[in-house]
Amino acid sequence: MSSPPLSPLLDPVTISEDLIPLAVFKAIGVAHVDFDGALSQPLQLREDVRSGCGGQTWPAGMLLGKHMLRYHRDRLKSARILELGAGGGLVGLAVALECELQNQMLVTDQNEMLELMHHNVKLNGLETKAQAMVLNWGEPLPTAVLEQKPDIILAGECVYFEPAFPLLMATLKTLLELNPAAVVYFCFKKRRRADMHFVKMAKKAFLVEEIFDEDRPVFQRQGLFLFSFASRTGQQKTGKTGHSNGATRLAINGDSRIQSVSC
Repeated sequence: MSSPPLSPLLDPVTISEDLIPLAVFKAIGVAHVDFDGALSQPLQLREDVRSGCGGQTWPAGMLLGKHMLRYHRDRLKSARILELGAGGGLVGLAVALECELQNQMLVTDQNEMLELMHHNVKLNGLETKAQAMVLNWGEPLPTAVLEQKPDIILAGECVYFEPAFPLLMATLKTLLELNPAAVVYFCFKKRRRADMHFVKMAKKAFLVEEIFDEDRPVFQRQGLFLFSFASRTGQQKTGKTGHSNGATRLAINGDSRIQSVSC
């Protein structure tokens, strides 16, 4: 029998007063998502919040999926991709649907989300391209992840509950130790002052970059943030940060000053 999930679920009773009100939960049903035309055919996504708030689409997932499809299509084809906190699988399954992946993607969340992830994999006919599985933050990585050694890690809307920050951080550290050349694409919507504490934690552990996206003026006004995390040691050895599109990006260094650099 599997151990209970360690990552805390969203508990409205424990949220601080400075939380911006969450969107109204959607009714159970199937959404058709095309990421503003970034998908050649819409992703079908069953939304069901009975097992947790991850069972519906959230703004950061929409932004991250659109960004990956817009700027990283070529690299995604040959990548070994892992999605953390996938919920129903919005970001990962969009990538799997659109890209001719050479390696099976791992779409992960807690056990409560597993049935919904499986459902959405089958709903889109992605059984050969994506595998849904349980990955509890803070626990040892599953065997499939150890064997995969992912080099692209997707994390959309994983910052929502401060007690889970150390667990998420532990998992990210373990993944970047497993493959020091990997890059984490991390997107979240700031709802509380505490949410930025996770970014401060990440800056102490990783090379953190606020990455370029042409829609930045729009989504920043909505409180959305888009970063990449990479191993300092791994990127020093490889001499790159995993951004192959040549676009300008914003680099956030250890003392929080922002400067423009070029890929």
